[in-house]
Amino acid sequence: MTISNTVKITDELIAAHGLKPDEYQRILDLVGREPTFTELGIFSAMWNEHCSYKSSKKWLRTLPTKGEVVIQGPGENAGVVDIGDGDCVVFKMESHNHPSYIEPYQGAATGVGGILRDVFTMGARPIAAMNALRFGEPDHPKTRHLVSGVVSGIGGYGNAFGVPTVGGEVDFDARYNGNILVNAFAAGLAKTNAIFLSEAKGVGLPVVYLGAKTGRDGVGGATMASAEFDDKIDEKRPTVQVGDPFTEKCLLEACLELMASGAVIAIQDMGAAGLTCSAVEMGAKGDLGIELDLDTVPVREEQMSAYEMMLSESQERMLMVLRPEKEEEAEAIFRKWGLDFAIVGKTTDDLRFRILHQGEEVANLPIKDLGDQAPEYDRPWIEPKKPAPLAKDDIPQADVADALLKLLGSANLSSRRWVWEQYDTLIQGNSLQIPGGDAGVVRVEGHATKALAFSSDVTPRYCEADPYEGGKQAVAECWRNLTAVGALPLAATDNLNFGNPERPEIMGQLVKAIEGIGEACRTLGFPIVSGNVSLYNETNGQAILPTPTIGGVGLIHDWSKMARIGFAAEGEAILLVGAPAEWGTHLGQSVYMRDIHGRTDGTPPPVDLAHEKKVGDFVRGLIAEGIVTVVHDLSDGGLAVALAEMAMASGIGAEVSQLNGLSPIPIFFGEDQGRYLVTIPRERLEWFNAERLKDSGILAPQIGTTGGRELKLGGARAIPLAAMTEAHESWFPRFMGD
Repeated sequence: MTISNTVKITDELIAAHGLKPDEYQRILDLVGREPTFTELGIFSAMWNEHCSYKSSKKWLRTLPTKGEVVIQGPGENAGVVDIGDGDCVVFKMESHNHPSYIEPYQGAATGVGGILRDVFTMGARPIAAMNALRFGEPDHPKTRHLVSGVVSGIGGYGNAFGVPTVGGEVDFDARYNGNILVNAFAAGLAKTNAIFLSEAKGVGLPVVYLGAKTGRDGVGGATMASAEFDDKIDEKRPTVQVGDPFTEKCLLEACLELMASGAVIAIQDMGAAGLTCSAVEMGAKGDLGIELDLDTVPVREEQMSAYEMMLSESQERMLMVLRPEKEEEAEAIFRKWGLDFAIVGKTTDDLRFRILHQGEEVANLPIKDLGDQAPEYDRPWIEPKKPAPLAKDDIPQADVADALLKLLGSANLSSRRWVWEQYDTLIQGNSLQIPGGDAGVVRVEGHATKALAFSSDVTPRYCEADPYEGGKQAVAECWRNLTAVGALPLAATDNLNFGNPERPEIMGQLVKAIEGIGEACRTLGFPIVSGNVSLYNETNGQAILPTPTIGGVGLIHDWSKMARIGFAAEGEAILLVGAPAEWGTHLGQSVYMRDIHGRTDGTPPPVDLAHEKKVGDFVRGLIAEGIVTVVHDLSDGGLAVALAEMAMASGIGAEVSQLNGLSPIPIFFGEDQGRYLVTIPRERLEWFNAERLKDSGILAPQIGTTGGRELKLGGARAIPLAAMTEAHESWFPRFMGD
């Protein structure tokens, strides 16, 4: 059969597909002829940054991905970690940055839909979601529109699908003005003996299309996601997918029912690059060829071309290799749920990827080469220049109470209640902690005491000042937040958001951040089991802040001993566990310097990983034994902001001593790492110091006492809780015009 090609391949067409001249020459060498238009689209989809990781593969291989509880690491739809009793947690984080800037509602909604499919494709029922969001400066003309659309999209999809949103982040910075970040996380529960993979097995078996019909939405989405933005970004709106959460819910139930029937040999979500990527990955992983007949693909639009059908990113679709004897049973399940079920091809033994359309062969490619032969670059990079440390005599002063109130009412430290109250945080009835604390917590159904904790963390201003320390800090803070609720951190997923890797300074950020992440994960026993890399996040040459988001999962064996952040009672001792040996804490790159004095100089706080592990393990032990009543980790805003958050969460005030007459600004607003605030009844303090703290090698001085309806920090004036709460809760509704 002859290969059909009715479109002339020009240099302009090649460039429009995101392929460089040397990459196109590589295609000519592999295929031995000029590709068809459909084949050009297939190569473009498989070889773009979003699908091939061609700039980051070398460095991603350095990350730790194995561990005692790791069942499945990177390479599948999601990572899988054993939680005992025959159960496992399946989870991943992925970006939908470019689509969400172009069309915020659908971009964010389909980001949620895509990450949920990654989880239930593995055979897991989703139990929790999170979202890490970065927007431009609040007074930028597009920011409020983007916030409104993204939050509505996340809520609209997640709420309708029926998964609780239990945590996440929302930050603002001018560097995201032209390129926001929407990183979506999902986790699900499955049985360890019922995990489904994407590797096709067996020759001549039916390849089955499942779910919704194929349309023209999202054509070229993966290629668009691998390109910089410019002033013509609105023209890319047709590349954004359109989601239907109700169809996705039906797809979940149908897939899980089909999996239980024993019909599934391999299954793959149709995400980036749609039918192309799913078919190629299934065949290539199984050392098999795939033949597809596009005339059998369910479509919702007339006269769709082969090119459009292969590159459409229409949502709520799956591809499966089916046991032939189960065909009738499988089709009945999908028809019952009102979904399409169509045999669209078969597995072959010739390692070719063949596409038939209207009686013609429009593509015939070596299937392994589409993935294995994708370009892999060792891009030049330069180590980022680090800023000078902040001089000890260069610490600007401010009234402690005024500064705290300003920080609590600022864009980046104010309450996110306006956001998370638009999400269903309690659906499924298993949420034990909702957003606002250190980590979201969800009960494990079928177990009386077991729960899972989830957190998402990164501090982009640290990562720009020192990507290596910033990468370490992102992991450490995620690990610390899980620890603070009493969870044993199990494993992590990463979402590495950076600018253009063809610029050596940006590539240097990526390299050093991965180095820091890897070191932290190894020391803390916190392997990376899944993830995503999102590059080219810049507009008109202006890159985002380097933002390597870390999503973590931890296990709580007895959730009745879980810790919270709100003070439990009046008259309890407040201890600073992990306090530095010498007071004089770190203000470089702090929010105090940025938001009170408009300065972004200094080095970020260093992360002592041995100290993190020692202190975190100690705190987790205190929680498990029921010794401490409340725990909160210290991060943005340091001691003052952490104390305020604990007081506001409980309605109970506190008084903190003068701390031996030391300068109050670094004490209260320094952002040294590896620290936790805990409270214990005063009558147990002497026992604690003698029996638990002694010989631990950890400092945990009492710094204050809970009580009253004010927060008094050293010699500063007392701040009523009502004033703090008003400042904290009012910024977001005021900004959004509510």
